Amino acid sequence: MTTEDNREFYDKLGAFHEQLVDNLASELIENPRLADAITEQIETIQSDTEADALNASAPPDGGLAELIGIGPQAASKIGSTRLPQGVENYDEAVSSERILAVADLYYLYQHEKIGVFRVVRKLQELFRAGAIRLSSGDGAYRLYQYDRRRVLRYTQKDRLQAYRRVLGYGTIAPMSAAKVNKQFHGLFVQFTNSVGQFWRDKRISDVIRDKAQDPSFGSVATVRRAGLDLRSNLKSASYGHVNVLRIEVLQLLDETFKILNADDVKNLFGSDNAWDVVEEVMRRYFKEDINASQRHRMAVTGRNILRWLAIKHVLKTSQTKFETLLQKIANDSEEWLTSAETLGIAYRGNRKRVRSSRARKIIAAE
Repeated sequence: MTTEDNREFYDKLGAFHEQLVDNLASELIENPRLADAITEQIETIQSDTEADALNASAPPDGGLAELIGIGPQAASKIGSTRLPQGVENYDEAVSSERILAVADLYYLYQHEKIGVFRVVRKLQELFRAGAIRLSSGDGAYRLYQYDRRRVLRYTQKDRLQAYRRVLGYGTIAPMSAAKVNKQFHGLFVQFTNSVGQFWRDKRISDVIRDKAQDPSFGSVATVRRAGLDLRSNLKSASYGHVNVLRIEVLQLLDETFKILNADDVKNLFGSDNAWDVVEEVMRRYFKEDINASQRHRMAVTGRNILRWLAIKHVLKTSQTKFETLLQKIANDSEEWLTSAETLGIAYRGNRKRVRSSRARKIIAAE
């Protein structure tokens, strides 16, 4: 596309947009959603044209000779020179695989905070010492296999360093040359707050609007920007061995719950399920009352939110499409915020609360 072609295209596109608005003025008053549809179509025409220009073949010198007037291809006027349309959009280049890996890592971190791996290590210790009544049941055999496979797995230190590097959680020193992602928690809270606020505003506007098709008060731009900021942060922090580590540790978590759910292990503590075993062992041997319910729901909802970001939903510019896609994580965001507020590691809305020194320590230890 030449410089003259570029100017003519945007002049014609602007005139076409203006003409559409003039012709449909009365309908736009009756149906504000029509404006969103018109804008979407204009943006589609623009993006398709720019994509075609970006993919068009360029001369070997990129058009420099015609610009400076050298050789037979020299331009007779500035409007005949080649005008590149730019480069690939930054947000389009984010790999979904790495964001999905971070989502699983976040899920694993919350279970690490609950203490499920500490519980199994304590059971191993008691089993080897003969201090608990386990011998030949399914739980005993799985404990033996768990112990034998330990040398093949990432260590606890490896896991904690990965959480520290990718999520910024914990106090362990990162591995050499690693950079701690200190921005993750703030960006994650900001995004969940933006999603929650959007749907709270929408529910209010649904009640007080005169017409159902009128636009809601929710700001799509605010949610999108918060999502893109978080997505960009995760892109930078998710390189390295995160992908293979989360696969291995998810397998380890699955194996852990098979041990905790074994009948002979549950019978030891008079428990009905694996979670009761975790709470009983943490209370009896570590003297800790864990927040298993809140942490587990944060794990599930947090992973859902990050998985949503891995897909290109956040890049949608149409308000109707964006709202429809965003609805998938509306309840997850509210539930995550409620659980996080209970633990004192997040706040809801835009209020700026002064945190106590204890609350700041909790967040730092996350």
